[in-house]
Amino acid sequence: MAGVPASTRQLERSTHTAFIHGNNTLYVWGGFQASGSEDVMLPGDEIWLCDLDSGTWQRREMGGETPPPLMGFCGSYINGSLYIFAGYDGQTYSNQMFSVDLTQQCYSWKKVMEAKGTTPSPRNKHSCWVHGDRLVYFGGYGCKTLREARNMASTNFIIEEMTWLTIGDVSFRCWGWHNEVDVFDTLTSTWSVPETKGMPPLPRGCHAGAVLGNKGYVCGGVETPELDMYCLDLDVWNWTQIVALSSRMPSGRSMHTMTPIADDTLFVFGGLAVDGETRNDAWQFDTLTRKWREITHPHGDKPRVCHSACLGSDNDVIIFGGSSNLSITMDSIIVLTCPSQTHSGDVLMIQTQPYSLFRLCEDFLGRNSEVFSQHLCRLPPKLRDKIVKRISFFSKPLVTS
Repeated sequence: MAGVPASTRQLERSTHTAFIHGNNTLYVWGGFQASGSEDVMLPGDEIWLCDLDSGTWQRREMGGETPPPLMGFCGSYINGSLYIFAGYDGQTYSNQMFSVDLTQQCYSWKKVMEAKGTTPSPRNKHSCWVHGDRLVYFGGYGCKTLREARNMASTNFIIEEMTWLTIGDVSFRCWGWHNEVDVFDTLTSTWSVPETKGMPPLPRGCHAGAVLGNKGYVCGGVETPELDMYCLDLDVWNWTQIVALSSRMPSGRSMHTMTPIADDTLFVFGGLAVDGETRNDAWQFDTLTRKWREITHPHGDKPRVCHSACLGSDNDVIIFGGSSNLSITMDSIIVLTCPSQTHSGDVLMIQTQPYSLFRLCEDFLGRNSEVFSQHLCRLPPKLRDKIVKRISFFSKPLVTS
């Protein structure tokens, strides 16, 4: 099915989900964007594809049991399918799950029904680790009945507010942050709650998570002076706090991203700092030496929060969307937020390792097409097609390397 070309305005969004699938193609679904002075959630019946070699976008329609427009949901790509779990629709928090098989010619959503086990409570601002055939969810903001909240240790659930909610008889419901771990097996469609050991992170949301091997990492999401880091062994379910040995560390933040870029290395970018400002700094964390290292990059004028980050070809980190000017200021009475966020629709590429000679040649030809265009016909067809894509890439403003 042919796609519809994209405009910059259509691409602008925050709190979306994005992943690399197929032949170096970035997929983007959901989120919200500005409409006048309001933020409007984007529909679930479309998905946007960007060929990262050429920088060309297209829109694909999606049918079936479409998820409602959501904020704070968790999107996860696993074994050719995209799973959407939970989120906030503007009125209520959800614990519904939807999936779509992206290997099919036509994309059709399915609501996950009759899953075995106990479905987790409604929530948003949580995270997910993809490990084998399992989706492992951590933390978030959600609701508990008063009885459930009393049964949880104070270190496992932090109450933010309490409301009366009528479900049959009138009951008291608590809203707040938690540090639960819930597992969904995509092969058997089964929910489970592992018995974890060790000292878990404090309850949180708006944090960042990533997987290296059999370990799930989580950092930030709480207002601490420095960025904390925890690790959960996904085989034996043991929590470990990783104490950094660096003399210089990134500041505490939330709504940032963390991307695995090597067997033992994590890449952290942007986010909302504890001082309420949107950041544009990038850091690498070596999980073996437990040291942070700040990375220089060419996008110092493009701070991001509520963006997405994926690992592309040649270990480039592909950053898409997000807000460039979210600002939160605390005074003695209220929390002041930026009255109108600027949502981005561009792609930023950050190089994390030296390029191969082949990649350097591709990029050189792409940047200097006026010199070599008459000689492209002499190249083998596959190589010629790749160079034509690189020429297109360097002529477009939507992708920045």
